[in-house]
This record gives sequence, C-alpha cells and structure tokens, in this order.
Amino acid sequence: MRRLQVFDDLESLGRAAADGLAAQIREAVAARGRCAFGLTGGRTPRRMYELLAERHREAIPWGRVDLFWGDERYVPHDHPQSNYRMAKVSLLDRVSVPSANVHPMPTDPPEPSTAARGYEDLLRGYFRGRPAAFDVLLLGLAANGHVASLFPHQPVLRERTRWVVAVDVPADPPRRLTITYPLINLAHQVAFLVAGSTKAEAVQRALRADGEVDEAPAAGVAPDPGDVTWWLDRQAAALVSPEKGGV
Repeated sequence: MRRLQVFDDLESLGRAAADGLAAQIREAVAARGRCAFGLTGGRTPRRMYELLAERHREAIPWGRVDLFWGDERYVPHDHPQSNYRMAKVSLLDRVSVPSANVHPMPTDPPEPSTAARGYEDLLRGYFRGRPAAFDVLLLGLAANGHVASLFPHQPVLRERTRWVVAVDVPADPPRRLTITYPLINLAHQVAFLVAGSTKAEAVQRALRADGEVDEAPAAGVAPDPGDVTWWLDRQAAALVSPEKGGV
C-alpha cells in the first residue's frame, strides 16, 4: 500500500516522520524481537534523525535495533560526504545504541566491488534463519530521480540477484555502494523522506511511472506485501494529489 503524508515545511515533516518511524520501530521489536532499520543519506533526513533522537531517545529500545545503510559514497567514514558520518552526528551519537548494532557500509577496501560483496555477506548472515527483510527502510529522492544510489538509466536498475553492488554514477563522488531492488522490495515498511521545490518533478515522475525505472528509479520501489509511505513537504508535493495517493 502507498500513502502520501504532506506537511508545511521540513520541520513539521521531520517531526511527524520521526514519530511515525519510532512507532514502526517499536512495533517491529514487539512483533519480531528486533528491528532491522535501514538508514539513508542526504540533507532531508538529517533533521528527522535529530528529532528522532530528541523525541524518542528513551522510548525506542535501541539495544534491539540493528542499523544498516542503503547506500554510501566511497569515502572514509569521517569524510564530510559520508552518509555514515551524517547519521552518526545527527542520530547515533545522541542515543544509546550499542556499537555492535551499527553496521555501516565499508569503504576501506581498495576496490568497491570487494566492499559490496562483504556487505552483502554481512546482510545475508544477519538474516540467516529468518525472513530477509528490513523492518523499516528509509529512502530519499534526488532532483534527478535517483534513490539510494540507483541512478536513472544505469545498469544496476536491471539487477535481479545481488543485494549490494558497487556503482559509478554521474555525481560527486562517483564511486558508491548501493542496495538494489531485490533487497529493497523485501522490506516491511519503506519511508521516502523528500523536501524542497527542486524535488517536485521527481516526485511526480516517481508516482506516475508505474514501474518504469529508467527515468524514475523510485518507481521500482514496490515491496510486496510491505507498505510505502511518502513523507513530503508542500514544495515537494506541489505536483501530486495526496488525497489520491499519487498524481
């Protein structure tokens, strides 16, 4: 099922998304004992992470939450462009999550393909003996339509078996790691966090593409039987109709 939630600005979006995601995390822990939580990078999630820590530091059982990443720039973890670093500063350093529960994508092997294989092995090991599904998976959306590091017209959009791959993309930095549709579409709950007028056309393309991923990679995000919630500010939602769940 797809839902659109629209808010006046980034602050109200972040507050509502933090509250909604905290509830999903607690529900996953209650139902399955732990929560596999996939994080995203980018500017929009940063404030939501801060609010998640501020509002739910004590209410979330962080000792039962395992944190993974949906994509990563191939830079050191202390680099300003690192998705791990952004999440660490805005969320991880503010809550009592055990270090053993934090699983950033590795960026130290000389070859990104080696790192991708290692991260896929880690994920497959984590899910061994139980359904392979993120309980909660966060995704962003760029103005050019890419989601995670699945960029328009890239070969990775046709990947059907690998969960994690190394990609070279038309962005800075070009070398990245990303999860793929075969893993994304196993998730119980997917949440897109999108804000700003520059994203409005990308949101519209994603919601009307009906699975055509070359121009709108987000259209390939269709977990079954999982749910997808689009958390949007009014600028990002300017070209869609929330009442109809799309365009």
